[in-house]
Amino acid sequence: MTERTDLLTSPLLTSKGRRALLFSLATAVVGSLLPMAATAQDDAVWTMITDQNGLGDHGFNDLAKLGLDRSVEAFGGRAQVIQSTDQSQFVPNLLQAVAGGSTMVVGVGSLLNDALTEVAMMKPEAHFTLIDAVSVDDDGKPLENVASVTFREQEAAFLAGVVAAMTSKTGHIGFVGGMETPPVVRFLAGYKAGIATVDPEIKISHAFVGSFRDPAKAKVLAEGMFDSDVDVIMDVAGGGGRGIYDAITEAGADHWVIAADTCKGHLAPDNFLTSAVKDVAGAVFYENKAVHDETFEGGPQSLGLAEGAVGLCADNIDTLPAEVLAKVEAAKAKIIAGELTPPDTYEALDAFAPGEL
Repeated sequence: MTERTDLLTSPLLTSKGRRALLFSLATAVVGSLLPMAATAQDDAVWTMITDQNGLGDHGFNDLAKLGLDRSVEAFGGRAQVIQSTDQSQFVPNLLQAVAGGSTMVVGVGSLLNDALTEVAMMKPEAHFTLIDAVSVDDDGKPLENVASVTFREQEAAFLAGVVAAMTSKTGHIGFVGGMETPPVVRFLAGYKAGIATVDPEIKISHAFVGSFRDPAKAKVLAEGMFDSDVDVIMDVAGGGGRGIYDAITEAGADHWVIAADTCKGHLAPDNFLTSAVKDVAGAVFYENKAVHDETFEGGPQSLGLAEGAVGLCADNIDTLPAEVLAKVEAAKAKIIAGELTPPDTYEALDAFAPGEL
């Protein structure tokens, strides 16, 4: 994975409030902070609890760990990763993190929502960051000791859909997701809407693996799509997505893969088209910085293009044709301006009316 998540976005255009503004500023200046590691907080413990994918997922677990590492460099202390191989381990692992004196505990992924909410209600004195879900109490009120960070994946996926539609030669595009979680659905809805905006006649096939840890099944699903003339496929299958890269490498030339979360060109360098990325590392760093600076505020935070938190992979952006980039830029500008709202649910997708870019 790359050292940092570079996004094809404007630096800052936001109406989402002070926290979103500070998020953008914090991630923008992180490089200048790194040489200034704090000595006053050498006892800080920046902890993350992985989902079942664990480290090495080329996705949000690895990104969250990058956010921890940046925090250590900027603020001192040490990073601690507690890996989960099963959902039954979430609560014990979270409790272990709190008992160990963690300065901040990060729960990575929507699957940790219930467990993290349970522990956060038990331990109101502890600070938590939840990635990809919103933690609420029994009355539906957001927990004040949990920074619940979600991303508008549909915005980045819409841009990826534009690229896919303008690249496909067969007029048949695919999508393989891990589980039908809200973030994966947001990716799918935005992707389909972006494709339809370019060409509503393009056929789109999608399937779910049923887990984020099954590369064999993901490969079979991808192979089936390639057999039905799919020539562009999006991978949102978590760690299982490695099977999709194996399948597309075997499929050969004129087959393209679009990744999610991070740039993954190294997994299929001859077939990598782009990635709908999100700055999980920046979000983790921002919340850790808030605890360090004693400015932490719990509650939900939604991050997207306007905050510079999602976009397309910058590693190979200059290899895309100029006409594709022009459409991407037009879509991005409309989304940031509020003139275009990519759908984030199946219902919103059904109601979506493609317009002109």
